[in-house]
Amino acid sequence: MSTLALQASSTQPSTLGTRSPFLRAAATATLAVGVLDALDGVAFFGITAHKNPIQVLQFIASGALGPSAYDGGLATAGLGALFHFGIAAVAAAIYLGAYARSSAVRTHWVASGLAFGVSVWAVMNLVVVPLSAIGQLPDALGVVHGLIGHALTVGLTAAYVARRKLGT
Repeated sequence: MSTLALQASSTQPSTLGTRSPFLRAAATATLAVGVLDALDGVAFFGITAHKNPIQVLQFIASGALGPSAYDGGLATAGLGALFHFGIAAVAAAIYLGAYARSSAVRTHWVASGLAFGVSVWAVMNLVVVPLSAIGQLPDALGVVHGLIGHALTVGLTAAYVARRKLGT
């Protein structure tokens, strides 16, 4: 590569950084939602079910693999993490899309974020999980924790990132 080409490539702004605030916001929201929700899940299932972080991630993978996910070691834990962050990415993109298109969502970003987190919990636990290889509904404590946890770690987190990265 010529010196001129190297200089040109080093002085041009990155595509992700300047052309799409939405993509930057989505990446930030995915990471924030994914990490906070995972920490919440690891803490909750560690305390209530005595599961370690690997087992929590294997539980996520068991939605696709069934009980054999618990025999897969770090590989199925990694698959669970991939599923978890994939779901976080979809949830973040949905909220950010609503935020970008709706003045009501932008104006009431806290309430809309909390409601969105509750909606994500409901879809995941009342539709997706029962249709998966897990096939079970959460108990009462899981419902209360899930609603509060998702309202905060998924909904409010996505709303906060949207407000900071996409503005009012």
